[in-house]
Amino acid sequence: MSILPYRIKLACASGALAIANGAFADTIRIAYIDPLSGAFATTGHNVLKSWQMIAEIANKEKWAGEHTFEIVGFDNKASPQETLAVLKTVVDQGFRYVAQGFGSGAGLALIDAINKHNERNPGKEVVYLNTSAGDPDMTNSKCSFWHFRLDAHAEMRMEALTSFIEKDKNIKKVYLINPNYAFGQQVSRVAKENLKRKRPDIQIVGDDLHPFGQVKDFTPYIAKIATSGADVVITGNAGADLSLLIKAAKEVNLNTSLFTYFASSPGIPAAIGSAGANHVKSIPYWHPNNETFAGKEIVEAFKKRYNDDFFSSATYAGITLLSKAVKQAKSTDPIKVAFAMEGMKVASLNGEVEMRKDDHQLQQPLYMVTWVKTNGKDVRYDAENTGYGWRTDSKIDTYVAALPTSCRMKRPGM
Repeated sequence: MSILPYRIKLACASGALAIANGAFADTIRIAYIDPLSGAFATTGHNVLKSWQMIAEIANKEKWAGEHTFEIVGFDNKASPQETLAVLKTVVDQGFRYVAQGFGSGAGLALIDAINKHNERNPGKEVVYLNTSAGDPDMTNSKCSFWHFRLDAHAEMRMEALTSFIEKDKNIKKVYLINPNYAFGQQVSRVAKENLKRKRPDIQIVGDDLHPFGQVKDFTPYIAKIATSGADVVITGNAGADLSLLIKAAKEVNLNTSLFTYFASSPGIPAAIGSAGANHVKSIPYWHPNNETFAGKEIVEAFKKRYNDDFFSSATYAGITLLSKAVKQAKSTDPIKVAFAMEGMKVASLNGEVEMRKDDHQLQQPLYMVTWVKTNGKDVRYDAENTGYGWRTDSKIDTYVAALPTSCRMKRPGM
């Protein structure tokens, strides 16, 4: 099988460069493994470009000293099986860092395979940076020393989302619709648990799990939602699944409030359009219309270069953490860098974030946002040239979404 990498020329050297003080500067090569073809390619290519742009900035500004970053994309077609084949390829090519995010199935496969590889190949360890695979088990029962999650997991987002719902006494009925795999099942479970704890008066009037990435027409699901009398729909859908769900809702003029995890991700804003104004909500960890417009230089540069929207600030947090860890460890060796990242605090685009030592889950603020027309004031940046963007309803402090972990991490010897 031929697995072709997606490359970009970065301001970095190939191999090790001698520097004036006699030490060596390494190129830190990161293999980004996510869908770069098929239904979810839009998101994959956007996040790849985000990694690459942040790497360029880090190289130029010497975030990691004389060490530089190179990001290469590999297509896993959103498949756990393809992910494992790609992992073997990139390890054979000498990559010591991998990044992935679209799909917890692929993420869980990576954790298991990297654990086995690192145990069998001391001195050739690989570290996994997770941009968005949100299954809580990845930092709980299946946590790994080699895995670092840069996003909030499903339970953290739901804790924040249901805290927002809790305060709205007009919400009486909730409908759940999610993809039928690990992540979607977790979203459904924690939604029911949290609402029962916080708002036992709320009625769950629907709880659908549909095939992941296979439904071409969500009209039957929308019909069920319309007849249920739901005040709010909660969904963990992403990519093409979320676009098609929104499309079906628009076609029947369903105006039920839609609470999403990923409506700010590529391809979704264009699908929402004007029809979703004021009733589509999302809960990102950052967005361009944040309270201080932090990251605006990156947002504008990304738009100018790619005519696309920068949305994955996890890439900024990831490169920032790696850079500080490399400098602190005085090494690019993954095992030393991994130890250095434990408990590390850095300034990201959403404020100070911390890579919790106990489970390697990034602790960070979240935002509840609503899709509205841009106004040049608090909604300065639109999404996908629609004239609409995300307005902050509330910034949710880190401690609100912080949850205990059941992780019992096995750490290697140095």
